[in-house]
Amino acid sequence: MQRIIILINIILLLAACSSEKSSISPMQEHRGQSNVKGGVYLEKEHNPPKNNSEPLAVDQENFITRMVNKHGFNREQLREVLSQTNKLDWVINLMDKQAPTSGSSTVPKPNGAWIRYKNKFITPSNLPRGVEFWNNYKKELQRAYDQYGVPPEIIVGIIGVETGWGRVMGKTKIIDALSTLAFYYPRRAQYFSNELEHFLVMCRDERVDPFDLSGSFAGAMGYGQFMPSAFRNHAVDFNNDGHIDLWDPVDAIGSVANYFKAHGWQSGKKVAVIADGQALSLDTGFSTKYTVETLARAGLKPKSSLDGHNKVSLLRLDMGDRYQFWYGLPNFYVITRYNHSTHYAMAVWQLGLAVKEAR
Repeated sequence: MQRIIILINIILLLAACSSEKSSISPMQEHRGQSNVKGGVYLEKEHNPPKNNSEPLAVDQENFITRMVNKHGFNREQLREVLSQTNKLDWVINLMDKQAPTSGSSTVPKPNGAWIRYKNKFITPSNLPRGVEFWNNYKKELQRAYDQYGVPPEIIVGIIGVETGWGRVMGKTKIIDALSTLAFYYPRRAQYFSNELEHFLVMCRDERVDPFDLSGSFAGAMGYGQFMPSAFRNHAVDFNNDGHIDLWDPVDAIGSVANYFKAHGWQSGKKVAVIADGQALSLDTGFSTKYTVETLARAGLKPKSSLDGHNKVSLLRLDMGDRYQFWYGLPNFYVITRYNHSTHYAMAVWQLGLAVKEAR
């Protein structure tokens, strides 16, 4: 009996240690002090060899020169760092699959595209996870609402769609993903070169080894999947520990709220209003602009107040057997600043509302 009790205690101790370890973010775990003037912090096992004389490509050398002149980076260390990055061909293949294609101007028959997209997130098994996240961080969500005017359901919806409330934050080394796309993907090389720049500055400022941070195949990070430029422009130290860490849920909550406020979120205003009627001849999407009178002449009528807005976007959702039309209001457009997709913005909003109702 005594052996069983000892065994149980050992198991509980190991579980506690494991739980404690999992609660430490990679930025906390791998933060240190840079010993190179203008350079990034590198842990011993990641220190690149000093005898690497392999020349870098011209665009990589140009990037290094930019970092030296603009941010004061150490040229030799940055050259050594970039020489240790890996080209990920599978990342390039994934980006090619997501490249925009020219669509048909004719309206296709409904096939349930919105229903399939929505069902990835709003499910009976997923909602309790959102409720758990909301309940665990209700004080921080309320504080974000008080400070930035962004309601908890929007923040919970964003983090839920992006990472399942922290369950899936990506396993690709961010420096490998960004360097691959910056130097081997011409179609968007300038964009990802800028993101690599922001990432390295972020790592230097936060004294984190750049080889120890993982995220999406495109370089997005943490609970809210911020790109490095979004980190530097909008991320905040919401838990007041002196560091900004998007793998920390509290910092992520404040940062998402700050991002929305910076992009024009209107506190207390609606997101979208469902319409009565059909308007198959009109262009749709979050970037369209119509007066309410124009939509009325086309046969649409809002089912509730539009919060005084006379100009709206026209949204169309494929319900399988029909189309459903919505009036998109300014707050809906703000959600699309996170991801330029009508489906995405609607899923964020409706997931947040579903979690709120499930509480």
